[in-house]
Amino acid sequence: MNKKKSPEPFFNLPRFEPGWVWLVGAGPGDPGLLTLHAVNALQQADVIIYDALVGEEVLAHANPSAIREYAGKRGGKPSPKQRDISLRLIELANEGKRVCRLKGGDPFVFGRGGEEALSLVDAGIHFRIIPGISAGIGGLAYAGIPVTHRDINQAVTFLTGHDQTGLTPTAIDWHGVAKGAPVIVMYMAMKHLGSITRNLIDAGRSPSEPMAIICNASLPNQSILETTLGEAVSAAEAQKMEPPAMVVLGEVVRLRSALDWLGALEGRVLEKDPLNNRTQSKAG
Repeated sequence: MNKKKSPEPFFNLPRFEPGWVWLVGAGPGDPGLLTLHAVNALQQADVIIYDALVGEEVLAHANPSAIREYAGKRGGKPSPKQRDISLRLIELANEGKRVCRLKGGDPFVFGRGGEEALSLVDAGIHFRIIPGISAGIGGLAYAGIPVTHRDINQAVTFLTGHDQTGLTPTAIDWHGVAKGAPVIVMYMAMKHLGSITRNLIDAGRSPSEPMAIICNASLPNQSILETTLGEAVSAAEAQKMEPPAMVVLGEVVRLRSALDWLGALEGRVLEKDPLNNRTQSKAG
């Protein structure tokens, strides 16, 4: 009896050389959203430095003999300093280790991957960037909310809900964002949701504009709250919505009634053509 051979990859995956650091995006949480390059990195790594939002299901793809070091940052809790993480990457690379720096989402989307890569450059360490699916896109897709739709928006703005001090970002031009971004996707916004929503309303956004909060995006315990800009804070408190979460503001949120594909798998009846219904209701 002939045994079936495992299919050969249709392209050659890169070899993880000793003394290199690979900055790897793990995606929003569902291990099925890992890229082939990410799995290849995990399987070859000697050391994996991973973040708080990287789950065990993702780490299960790692080389069993790899050393795992936690370097997670969570708001309000003791966390490693960014400088110490960068120095640790350099130290391990100088020891000849294959170092996988594993980050939730994409390393270059509010992931401090750029800071770490610049530190490696300064130290003369070779590195590779492996992009991941950002929660601001993949997480919304799992909620049935498209980031763009040609009948609604031709632009989208991604912003962070806090700066390096942990406070609401002061460098954001809230009036400019409110005026120029039909859809706003917010990372790490739950802690300062009250001030963010006030800033947007003060800058001209309607309190009745639809908003959604997606907690634990793409994971089995994902939860979604559909609300409005004006009611978001009280609704989030009532529903006990907690980070990690993505927040999205804009008319694309209304499309969830038709595009909640996960809900449909559980028997939810999807609405047909919500944009047409919205137009008819406004006309009426």
